[in-house]
Amino acid sequence: MVAGLEDLSEGEILIGDRVVNGVAPKDRDIAMVFQNYALYPHMSVFDNMAFSLKLRHFPKDQIKKRVEEAGEILNLTPFLKRKPKELSGGQRQRVALGRAIVREPQVFLMDEPLSNLDAKLRVETRANITKLHQRIQTTVIYVTHDQTEAMTMGSRIAVLNGGLIQQLGAPQELYDHPSNLFVAGFIGSPSMNFFPGAKVVTEGDSTRVVLENIGQVDVPPLYKEQARAAAGKNLTFGLRPESLEDQSLLAPELRGSAIDGTVDVVENLGSELLVYLTSGGKTILARLNPRSEASVGGKMKLHVENEHIHLFDSDSGEAYF
Repeated sequence: MVAGLEDLSEGEILIGDRVVNGVAPKDRDIAMVFQNYALYPHMSVFDNMAFSLKLRHFPKDQIKKRVEEAGEILNLTPFLKRKPKELSGGQRQRVALGRAIVREPQVFLMDEPLSNLDAKLRVETRANITKLHQRIQTTVIYVTHDQTEAMTMGSRIAVLNGGLIQQLGAPQELYDHPSNLFVAGFIGSPSMNFFPGAKVVTEGDSTRVVLENIGQVDVPPLYKEQARAAAGKNLTFGLRPESLEDQSLLAPELRGSAIDGTVDVVENLGSELLVYLTSGGKTILARLNPRSEASVGGKMKLHVENEHIHLFDSDSGEAYF
């Protein structure tokens, strides 16, 4: 719809201060970067990048200047005379970016531009696009299924489900305060642990969330009011893997709410351990300090960082905190 390829059912699209609903796609001053590069195989890198400028009858010296500048930004200068078939996937994607950059549009539309790249190239190109955005300071609307890309590259993220925006905000805001179960499960890698059937119990000043067959977690003062409002509802408790720690590594005075479990799998990533445990018939994933001595078949206590707990209405999916 922003590109003008789909009609709007309602509302307005503004690019800058201009309403573009009735403006032809070619006159909207946007540039698209596609998932499959969409390069002309018979043209050199230079000609691929220059093509849109030639169509607009730019002077030759201006075309040359813009293409060479884009080539320098994207480290493509040595490849300007080559054909796309002589380039790697990452280089082809940079050419597709270069073709968009030379246009100097008001908006870049990027449709999963990294999904055809291998993991290492994806990380590298992600950094290149971020640096590019910092340099040219132009609006980029970037579509991705990869929440790591969204978190690392976006200044604002819109999480969509079934065509509806679930939450719109800064990456850290979505991570710390997801508005519902869908956002909570989508943002964060590995994904958040969910505990359905949770109950809020209040005794005097103390408020706890009781997890069925697992244990209980103290609610910090910050969330007591919201927790008490949730009492008696059908609840799901949420806890990120990184909000758990091996209790044996903590000084006694720092220990609080804990979950007991039996270790099923330990994945050693060097900088951290991903530990899968069973507690009360439920699998829990914890992201632990590599100094943890978690071992398969062993028992362990997981300390819960209770200031990072989440509580959701299981029926509506909406978050209490």
